[in-house]
Amino acid sequence: MSSKIRIAVLGASGYTGADLVRLAITHPAMEIVALAANQKAGQAMADIWPHFAPYRSLPRLVRADAIDWGQVDAVFGCLPHAASAELLSTLDERIRIIDLSADFRLNDTETYGEWYGVTHPAPHLLESAVYGLTEMARPRLADARLVACPGCFPTAALLTLLPVAEAGLIRDRNITINALTGVSGAGRGLKEQNLFVEISEAAAPYAVGAHRHMPEMEQELSRAFGKPVAISFTPHLLPMNRGELETIIVELADGKTLADLRACYEARYAEEPFIHLLPEGQVPATRMVRGSNHMVLNVFADRVPGRAILIAAIDNLVKGSSGQAIQNMNLMFGLPETMGLEAAPLFP
Repeated sequence: MSSKIRIAVLGASGYTGADLVRLAITHPAMEIVALAANQKAGQAMADIWPHFAPYRSLPRLVRADAIDWGQVDAVFGCLPHAASAELLSTLDERIRIIDLSADFRLNDTETYGEWYGVTHPAPHLLESAVYGLTEMARPRLADARLVACPGCFPTAALLTLLPVAEAGLIRDRNITINALTGVSGAGRGLKEQNLFVEISEAAAPYAVGAHRHMPEMEQELSRAFGKPVAISFTPHLLPMNRGELETIIVELADGKTLADLRACYEARYAEEPFIHLLPEGQVPATRMVRGSNHMVLNVFADRVPGRAILIAAIDNLVKGSSGQAIQNMNLMFGLPETMGLEAAPLFP
């Protein structure tokens, strides 16, 4: 490209927005021209995020309605559900949208209303929205005007389940997902249950049987199996800043083996820059991917015949959110998919 892609970030004062800015700063083809955060308008990013102290040249935060949209080529929506769609639906069609909220992930407005408790603000945009699970969406991203980035839990779960579901290696029943996540997944808002004293030296499930990512996972799995699918999903909050680990129990299809699962992953992900099947017996851990856009996974035999255990780890703020969003943007604008995302995981 002859010039940089001028981007705006809505919700730049949240964890997701700030991590997107962190990644965008060093992206060679992106220029940050606007940062919005209504409640923090007028402040510099370094005023609310100390790690941006060396980057005083970043635009100051403004209200979204103060952005000069004529200077923007692409916008990243890091706003809560409903607020995101309401604003993004008003933008000129010239501007390409990468939305990180839940507003455009679900195809059905009734399902959206049931799980999010509001009427969808922009149902007319749903038909054109591309579900941006990058590795599964590449053919549609180049021409997409609006990309709905998956939630962090669906990202790890679907990248693990879709290849073996589409290959007919697992059954469409009794899929159980247990997920562990860092506290950043709950957002930056002040919540009593997220105070240090509440979460330190503790682990607890939340949104048991009713997490809003469930219909998103069921929608995509139902498409893969060609029939309605219901899953069991339980997230757990751990006393760590970032990271996500999912343990998934599945039933093997008749005549299928653990070797078939490994062969499927090896074939599907052999050339993927960010998805990695670990050597046999090696257990995925969040420390393997912290701060990066990578995902690691592996398969294990269950002691119950006919079942398998699938384990995957991602960084919830990168591959599960802002990194995947930039990966999608790269493909939307014809850039190398890995551009700006080449950093290795941070350890220790």
